[in-house]
Amino acid sequence: MSLLIGCSSKSTTSTSKDGKTTITFFYRWPNEPYKSYFKSVIAEFEKQHPNIKVEEVTALNEDYKQKANVLLGSKNPPDVFFTWPGEYGQKFIRDGIALDLTKYYQEDTEWSGQLISSQVDFFKKDDKVYGVPLFTDSKLFFYNKDLFDKLGLKAPATWDEFMTVLKTLKKNGTTPIILGNKDPWAAAHYVTALNQRLVPKEVLDKDLSYQGAKFTDPGYLEALKKLNELKPYFNEDPNAVAHDEARNLFLGGKAGITFLETQEITYMKDAAFTWDTFKVPTIEGAKGDQGGLIGAPEGFMVHAKSTHPKEAVAFLKFMTSKANGEKLIKETGLASTVAGAVNENTATKEEIKAMDLIKEQKNMLIWTDSALDSRIFKPYGDGVQTMLSGAMKPEEVIKGVQEAAKQVYNK
Repeated sequence: MSLLIGCSSKSTTSTSKDGKTTITFFYRWPNEPYKSYFKSVIAEFEKQHPNIKVEEVTALNEDYKQKANVLLGSKNPPDVFFTWPGEYGQKFIRDGIALDLTKYYQEDTEWSGQLISSQVDFFKKDDKVYGVPLFTDSKLFFYNKDLFDKLGLKAPATWDEFMTVLKTLKKNGTTPIILGNKDPWAAAHYVTALNQRLVPKEVLDKDLSYQGAKFTDPGYLEALKKLNELKPYFNEDPNAVAHDEARNLFLGGKAGITFLETQEITYMKDAAFTWDTFKVPTIEGAKGDQGGLIGAPEGFMVHAKSTHPKEAVAFLKFMTSKANGEKLIKETGLASTVAGAVNENTATKEEIKAMDLIKEQKNMLIWTDSALDSRIFKPYGDGVQTMLSGAMKPEEVIKGVQEAAKQVYNK
């Protein structure tokens, strides 16, 4: 994605006929329940700030990325815009599109101090802050507890225990794990988690940074081999199944285990059984982080060309107040990054448990599809998809990733 901001110095905002300052808010949730949440937050903000009007622009997921390519480099870019962290957001920082928000964090510690600091770190570069996290998310294995109890199984803590569980489920005629990998990010999340367990943290940090990525550590190949070990226990042809289809099949009792984001806990009310979660199992003798989680927050940046940054930041502060953080988890299931917003009055005990796990993490590993330059993720995600179909070997997949890294970073 190439974004140019030098094409115009024209203001991103305007003053309407009634004297109100208009700021544009570009985000990726035109669907419910998120749409209603944001509309209500905007309405309340405008009520409390009668001189500011918030104009919405929305697009869903992949369409958002396409629209962002156009709007963020246009003559009239939005003042506040959504971003994923990792390489997606870092590009905006490097290209001068994201405004440095450090002074706003420093000037209002009552506001910034309530944001979970580990989640703010995802929007930093060179000790400066360029974004505001709205909610956070991680990934866990969800399992059918009724089925486990019936078969005398317990949530596995180690890889060996995991394989025993999968074999038992298969022997009893149940699909052990259901995966919907029609879009390759789903299996890429498995790869992210396995990389975390098998690759030393300092190596991962370097390979997931903008410069110097090599992907030559033997742990990367081992992670792909571990994913291949799971292949006999997945549903047939996972590449033909969408993630939400797989989740619905799991909710209907068609599989023993699935790998879901913690923000998907909201769907679990539809489960036809009692359920619970477990972390990605530890791998004996592996050199990575054996206790960590994968995941990341999502949030917003202010465009560097906004002529009303104070109003834009005021809106972000309002959106990340504790009251709106509580409203966020209650109405949408998205876990606010405001400390204490996910509590017994706003969330289920399972959502609170997941949030506590996130808060305990000093370092969460960001999803591979967000962390990498798209030119590197494409051979990674596509390669894993092909590997799951049986048409590529782990060695071939990682070789493609290494070649792409050379092209992108080591010219």
